[in-house]
Amino acid sequence: MADNLYIASLEPNSGKLVITLGVMERISRQVRRPGFFRTISPVAANEDSHIKLLSNRFNLSLEPHQMVGVTHEQARAWVAAGDERRLLREIVSRFKQAENQCDFLLCEGPDITHLSDSFDYGISIRIARELGTPALYVASGFETAVPDLLDNIKVAENTFRQLDCPLLGVLVNRVDPALLSEAEKELKEHFSSRLSVDLLPEVESLTWPAMEDIVQALDARRFSGPEEGLKRDVQDIKVAAMAPAHFLDYLEKDDLIITPGDRPDIIITTLGAVASANYPSPVGILLSGGMLPEPSIVKLLDGTGGLSIPIYYVEGDTYRTAMQASAVKGRLMPDNERKIALALGTFESNVDIPALEEKIRVTPATTMSPLMFEYSLFERAREAHKHIVLPEGDDDRILQAAELLRLREVVELTILGSEDSIRARANTLGLKLEGVSFVDPRTSDLRDQFTDILFELRRNKGMTRDNAWDLMGDGSYFGTMMVYRDMADGMVSGAAHTTANTIRPAFQFIRTAPGVLVVSSVFLMCMDTRVLVYGDCAVNPNPDSEQLAEIAISSANTAELFGIEPLVAMLSYSSGSSGAGADVELVRKAVEIAHRRRPDLKLDGPMQYDAAIDPTVAAKKMPDSEVAGRATVFIFPDLNTGNNTYKAVQRSSGAVAIGPVLQGLRKPVNDLSRGCLVPDIVNTVAITAIQAQSA
Repeated sequence: MADNLYIASLEPNSGKLVITLGVMERISRQVRRPGFFRTISPVAANEDSHIKLLSNRFNLSLEPHQMVGVTHEQARAWVAAGDERRLLREIVSRFKQAENQCDFLLCEGPDITHLSDSFDYGISIRIARELGTPALYVASGFETAVPDLLDNIKVAENTFRQLDCPLLGVLVNRVDPALLSEAEKELKEHFSSRLSVDLLPEVESLTWPAMEDIVQALDARRFSGPEEGLKRDVQDIKVAAMAPAHFLDYLEKDDLIITPGDRPDIIITTLGAVASANYPSPVGILLSGGMLPEPSIVKLLDGTGGLSIPIYYVEGDTYRTAMQASAVKGRLMPDNERKIALALGTFESNVDIPALEEKIRVTPATTMSPLMFEYSLFERAREAHKHIVLPEGDDDRILQAAELLRLREVVELTILGSEDSIRARANTLGLKLEGVSFVDPRTSDLRDQFTDILFELRRNKGMTRDNAWDLMGDGSYFGTMMVYRDMADGMVSGAAHTTANTIRPAFQFIRTAPGVLVVSSVFLMCMDTRVLVYGDCAVNPNPDSEQLAEIAISSANTAELFGIEPLVAMLSYSSGSSGAGADVELVRKAVEIAHRRRPDLKLDGPMQYDAAIDPTVAAKKMPDSEVAGRATVFIFPDLNTGNNTYKAVQRSSGAVAIGPVLQGLRKPVNDLSRGCLVPDIVNTVAITAIQAQSA
């Protein structure tokens, strides 16, 4: 089976890094130790942007210097001297050293157009042949007509065949969307019988530079404004040389404004546009001529606070500065999650991934890392493509997560809150929320309808209509009612509210699924090599035996839902029959109840944690158990134990804790920690979508 893959491109402007990123995303889910290797790097290894991106995102174990065969400078010198054999020998040697430290090595071929005239068309394919790797060919569809595209692929295919290098498939990147259908028809007709071909459209925003790219390229210096604004993409560059009133007529969203440093009127007008709801928000300002505004303007800018945007300055004149800035191209950088998500979304939506995986024949995974598990969630959530409601539209983390989820096309989203306020905040943060719906519970036409429903559901509990009206102005109640009424498939909340605020409405009118006695929760604990399930760590303080058995059964179902074989350990301070006492008897009775209800489950207890997880300890304490030493689902006897244990394991081992995942409800509602990070929100939304699909 193949344990490496070579990505080749023989043309300029192919956008090969998007393909490399997408393929590595898949490989990282299949093997424990993926690696990356560039045969010829344009710069020193520690400065290589491709290596930085992939190392950072996939936590690769190789050091940067281990991921490079040779530099462009070395390659040019050897080829110019007619010593290509030495070049190939060095690349093969370095490649094999890297391969020995990985389970799968993804290799990226050189961009020959950036090397020199000494390199011929086939050098990249000859490198692949010498390395003994199957290859994917990335063809460039950028500004290329369909007949020319056909010719380019035919030439490449012939070259691979002549050099006896196995070609697994062709990915045609950056195709004009207007030509996509025609190109797909023509290419499939010519190549489908012998070669798989996938087409990816040109995504213009991937080529937009972030402001930090321009700042670095022009060696600009900071004058004023927030540094975090540098992550925003620059869609266009506007030179402001006219009067402010006329300048505003040309201002567009995501513009970079270039103006001489002695034009405070333009600076103030631009900041006014940021503050105004009537004008689009630019990315930043670049002051030319090495001139800075007067101290009074500086003082004014220092007091603008949140309305400010990055302002930098350069020494060059306005014309030269504009030309240099226009020449800067966008890059996929490790800390630009928005652009990475967009690149991955483009790859995943347009490539036949199952066919590709079959082609490259990756060794089946024997372990599951946090990253493997995370992306398996994304894949399943994308397949389900459910509609999730997020009630906390006033939280920046929710908006940031929403952008990533939409860029990767994981779910449909509705965010609750004032649309104007949310979009204004998103604009300030440089976020794009295309495809997201907004509903304001306080002004929605649905509020009256939802109030009537809640009143009827809860009137026998003392609910008045006025109470119901007030509650329906709350995002948690409104969002839960959307789920109840099938206007959304699930809800995720809790970033800014307590667990009680999130789950109380669900308890009141979504209620438990048929046959379920109690709502409970689990955490999915992503360890280095596997994923464990911990329950209940968030909901039930002191469950009795019946409830504990229910929690065990629900947790086993949840484990199975996420591809984890349920081997359930009912935990206590005693293993087997070695101990006695009320607490041990409670667990022992829960085991008996669970066995009666689900005799098919592999479930055992009571047992101590070490006996549940360590085969050596299990062999001594519970040698006849089919669960001890192999447990994947851990059921704690009470909330105090469960909550403290999951946090201790998380903090001491570095495990990724996803949850709490609520289980037992008719429809999925999940809670977030108020200290959650954006990735936590993204993962929880994906989990909720999968639960909705199962329901």
